[in-house]
Amino acid sequence: MEDEVDRLVAAWRRERPDLDVEPLEVLSRVSRLSRHLDRARRLAFSEHGLEPWEFDVLTALRRAGAPYQLSPGQLLTQTLVTSGTMTNRIDRLTKKGLVERLPDPSDRRGVLVRLTDEGRDRADQALAGLLDQERAILSELSRAQRTELAALLRQLTAPFDNIPG
Repeated sequence: MEDEVDRLVAAWRRERPDLDVEPLEVLSRVSRLSRHLDRARRLAFSEHGLEPWEFDVLTALRRAGAPYQLSPGQLLTQTLVTSGTMTNRIDRLTKKGLVERLPDPSDRRGVLVRLTDEGRDRADQALAGLLDQERAILSELSRAQRTELAALLRQLTAPFDNIPG
């Protein structure tokens, strides 16, 4: 089975035989798959009235476990955004009734961001929709192939996840 990347690589090999274009065979496919996954994520989230960034914040809180709350700093670490961006996101999610700000009992100046019942329900529903979309994307692979692919991708991404700062 030939795909667009095969055609792209063949063209570069013809036009630039002096270059080793082998990395394109893997990384162009990863890039194309990323675009398809982004579309699937947006569809899954929009069906539940969420933007991708809203899903990211809500699910960070959901993964924290009951009572589904984190400090803004913890949310920053998990979502990789600036403090100004996070403040804006918390404000917007609060207005939608999906999170609430509470005083931090361990820090008089601090606050905690807690998922509301509505926020938890929307996060859970959107996650179920996302998993349906992702299963469809992976449906051509056997369980063993998915396990192998996950291990290979982990090998490529782990160094990036462990870079300080």
